[in-house]
Amino acid sequence: MKKEKEEKRKISKAWTIILTIITCIALVTNAYSIYNILLLGPIEPLIRYIIVGIMILIDLIIIIKLFIIYKRHRNPKHSILMLFLLLIYILINVLIGYMINRVYGSINSMNKGYITYTTDLITLKDSKINDIADVKDLEIGIIDDKESIDGYVISQEIIKENKLSETNDINSYSDYSSMMDDLYNKKIDALFISDNYPSMFQGISQYENIKDDTKIIFSKNKKVKKDNADSTLLATNKPITEPFTILLMGVDSEMDGLDKNSVGNGDALILITFNPKTLNATMLSIPRDTYVPIACFANQIENKITHAAWHGESCMIKTIQNFTDINIDYYVKINFKGVVGLVDALGGIDVEVPQRLCTDDSNRGKTVCINEGLQHLDGEGALVLSRNRKQLDNGDIGRGLNQQLVIQAMINQIKNINNVNKLLEILDMVSRNMDTNLTTEQILSFYNIAKDILSRKLDKENGEIVNVQHLFIQGNGQMIYDENTRMVLWNYVPVQKSIDDVVDAMKVNLALKDYELIKEFDFSINEDYEKEIIGEGPYKSNNNYTLLPDFTGDTKEQATKWASANGVKVTFVTEETNAYPNGTVFKQSEPANKRTDKLKGSVTLTLAASKKSNDTTTDEIDCSKDKKNKACLVPDFTKMTKQEIISWVKPLKNVNIKFEEVVYPGATAGQIVSQSVSANTYLGDTINITIGIAKDNQETVEPDDNDTTEETDE
Repeated sequence: MKKEKEEKRKISKAWTIILTIITCIALVTNAYSIYNILLLGPIEPLIRYIIVGIMILIDLIIIIKLFIIYKRHRNPKHSILMLFLLLIYILINVLIGYMINRVYGSINSMNKGYITYTTDLITLKDSKINDIADVKDLEIGIIDDKESIDGYVISQEIIKENKLSETNDINSYSDYSSMMDDLYNKKIDALFISDNYPSMFQGISQYENIKDDTKIIFSKNKKVKKDNADSTLLATNKPITEPFTILLMGVDSEMDGLDKNSVGNGDALILITFNPKTLNATMLSIPRDTYVPIACFANQIENKITHAAWHGESCMIKTIQNFTDINIDYYVKINFKGVVGLVDALGGIDVEVPQRLCTDDSNRGKTVCINEGLQHLDGEGALVLSRNRKQLDNGDIGRGLNQQLVIQAMINQIKNINNVNKLLEILDMVSRNMDTNLTTEQILSFYNIAKDILSRKLDKENGEIVNVQHLFIQGNGQMIYDENTRMVLWNYVPVQKSIDDVVDAMKVNLALKDYELIKEFDFSINEDYEKEIIGEGPYKSNNNYTLLPDFTGDTKEQATKWASANGVKVTFVTEETNAYPNGTVFKQSEPANKRTDKLKGSVTLTLAASKKSNDTTTDEIDCSKDKKNKACLVPDFTKMTKQEIISWVKPLKNVNIKFEEVVYPGATAGQIVSQSVSANTYLGDTINITIGIAKDNQETVEPDDNDTTEETDE
């Protein structure tokens, strides 16, 4: 009997120990679950506090129950139910804690606390330099911007660590373009630049093969805290409950993820304002070629806005803030590759595709096409709509509008997320391919906005869950000489009145400006109503710049007349040559297409003067052998007379001029109106040039509706 009691005491003690251990595990897992619940800050605080209170009460009950069992030495059989309940309680706590921690971790990683910079020391492919040890007796270029981490800071570290300044000449530059130009022209042997340089220069024709033209000698990575990088990249304290702005920056990368998140061309720039009180948003796509002052360029000279991204997000943000006068609260940088996975995770999107489009897939492998009309697009189809611009009549402007369609369709598709696994998949995809200055607390605050949106009825006509006002920057294309690249590049010059209208709309939505109520407007019941696109115009004026023409082939009188009409001072000098007609311009001190407001002093034009008669050198010029001879550069014949053209072609070997009478509305009889070879083209092999001369009797000819002028895309 005594032995049996002893045995029961041992069993009771063992059960008590087991229950104690399981209870401790339950309390620990419950604490883990409570900790993660409290991380959710702005999400349903009252409900969360009630849940936490209940969980703490359960903990107290468990502790009291365990104490009673221990004190009264109850039969262990009575504790089996408690053990079973504790195990279920542990499982629930682990699942709750894990799921919340997973969601919170994905959201927390959207704001990359560190920025990864990579700097390369590069040279031309044909260089004999292959290693950092070979870098001796060279001319090396470096950006002089001391705040540029990948352009200057890391470069100086490489110089110091490898003692490059002891055996090489280090040349400072104020911009990347002129430095790269000097590398190609072999004025320097190597240069320091961001690892993303192929993307930086991909839109400039001269550097379309830059990846094959150059090679990397040495690379260095550096992780820098955003706190130490630039204050522009830091989070603001502005609550999400107040109207705010977000700048979306798309980066076209073949890699999934956004680990190297320092720089990159602004392939997509969309400025969004959102008013959480009215659920109204404005969405403005900024064309990548928009010609604006760049905040971090020397003297803030104008350039394509996409080039601001060469100096990182902060330069892009400051540039947009300067020309819109709108403070940017938050930025979101997205990898286009991630858009594919995100759209697929959403189950696809429904979009009204404006026209049939075809583009390489996200791996730059096969071609993917999408058809016109209402389409359900998967990730690759959405990428085609977001990326394609070459097939669009309005190029990058049309691409920006299409990107807005994709974003709005993705927002509308969010309502279909109906399970946790789908939510986790989306969060993982976003966190890998996004960087932002939004804090985790601010991102979580969007829950309340989403809750408010989903609680309201959808627009019955178009299914939109947010009222989006699309904005547009009207502008004009101009080929402008770029001082940095030393090339003539195509730019999109915005109309100031369009910018003013767009900025007004954004300020109204941000509650920075009062809305002017429209009291009357015209409409037809027989026509579908279309939302007005603010900024589209039409506008009577434009912001085009007066550009210096190519005076080659002009007479002194023609050049003087243009200069006088445009307020430009010109100085004439003469130089003996038989390559150009006597008295015509064949050299100028300033490049063609340079902005006249950037000229300093007068422009010197060199006029051709026939060589003296005792000069017996009358050799013909063979343009097929001497292709870069200035005499082989085709002038603008429309600025010349027939006799001047005959004189121009006289010294050229194997070049024949044919004059042909044509009907040309508005031209006077005998006026040169067309040429079969474009001006500023260098002649090569034997060639025939047809020149159109206006007829005497001309009929009125209506312009062909299908006739379009193709703009040059750099």
